[in-house]
Amino acid sequence: MALIEMVMPKMGESIMEGTVLHWLKKVGDPIEQDESVLEVATDKVDTEVPATHAGVLKEILAQEGEVVPVGKAIAIISTGEEATKVTSIQAAAQSEVTVEAAVIEAQMQAIAAANQSYKLAQPMAGRFYSPLVLNIAKEENIAMQELEWIPGTGADDRVTKKDILQYLAQRKNEPAQGFTPTAAPETPTVAKQPASVASEPVSKPATSLNGRSEIIEMDRMRKMIAQRMVDSKRISPHVTSFVEADVTNIVFWRNRIKDDFKRIEGDSITFTPVFIEALVKAIKDYPMINVSVDGDKIILKKDINIGMAVALPTGNLIVPVIKNADQYNLIGLTKKVNNLAKRARENKLTADDLTDGTYTMSNVGSFGNVMGTPIIVQPQVAIMAFGAVQKKPAVIETPFGDSLGIRHLMFMSHSYDHRVVDGALGGMFVRRVADYLEAFDTNLKLF
Repeated sequence: MALIEMVMPKMGESIMEGTVLHWLKKVGDPIEQDESVLEVATDKVDTEVPATHAGVLKEILAQEGEVVPVGKAIAIISTGEEATKVTSIQAAAQSEVTVEAAVIEAQMQAIAAANQSYKLAQPMAGRFYSPLVLNIAKEENIAMQELEWIPGTGADDRVTKKDILQYLAQRKNEPAQGFTPTAAPETPTVAKQPASVASEPVSKPATSLNGRSEIIEMDRMRKMIAQRMVDSKRISPHVTSFVEADVTNIVFWRNRIKDDFKRIEGDSITFTPVFIEALVKAIKDYPMINVSVDGDKIILKKDINIGMAVALPTGNLIVPVIKNADQYNLIGLTKKVNNLAKRARENKLTADDLTDGTYTMSNVGSFGNVMGTPIIVQPQVAIMAFGAVQKKPAVIETPFGDSLGIRHLMFMSHSYDHRVVDGALGGMFVRRVADYLEAFDTNLKLF
């Protein structure tokens, strides 16, 4: 028999801890290698963590709701004879109770349908809901008012994925009508809570006394994002260089091929993959921008893994990573960009999608912003923001003299860590990206 420690895995770039949301297995359960054992939340993603070894879950070291640093043990897995013995015993027991369990489950569903006991006696306002739960609620058209009536089995009565799926299964037994929460029944005098319990603060936003402002408690994700931003500004002395690029060729080319691209590839082509392609070329020209810092050492990265900031429906940002971006052509980059962005907004990213980024880009132009000063994603040393493309009058140089014309121009903002990236390198890099964009071949054929 061997005892193996299962540790909190790395969940993403610069993420140093995760919160245990829910254990999917209990002590004594047999588990297969790569079988999901628990759900973990970070400031970026909620994900299921698979078992590192096959065996039996011997001990749980991290309880639900506990924040655990990356690399710390969260469970003990027993392998060998004990695992084989437990598996065979449980398999035999399972075969004996299958029919009985089915009957009991049917009875429980009937009882739930009859008395709707899966709803709370009164709503719980102000609870935290994970992005995963909110996404399921959105897909199933569950309003926030209805979410507040769902019982939660997680830490601090939070609604877990299992809770909302169980609620949805039981709700099917309701009559086909909208959700109309009834008023909570009056509590009999004899059932009133002690003063010490009743005086505890209610978990909901507090308003000011004059009613002119509202105090909103940060949720877990916002707290952690705030901490990451503060840490990055503390760690890296930020400097930002700006360049305005003429992207007229790219605009005309995209307008010409976008319909054919959609018809042939089934995907929309945006400016983002073109920007990423230019970044990759510039990184090859200036590899010292593709580094990280470890104390007084500079780590030069051979892989070119481009992170792209994606805005979520909640208003938060997440940065999935296109790994080995230099190995994709423009069609491949387009499909990777669209796939990652879609899965990010649907909260279907995995932990692996968020790791190992070496350089990050942000398309602030999608919000109508002409430029921005982005904050570096640690432990990277640079990040570039691409602003909105705008039509402007510009001087056009020709062999026959200068003239005025209408061009499509875009500001690019390059923030970099002045500990290891000097102004010369930071400025030349953003200028080189602009050069690649301005030299884009309008005759480029993708098919």
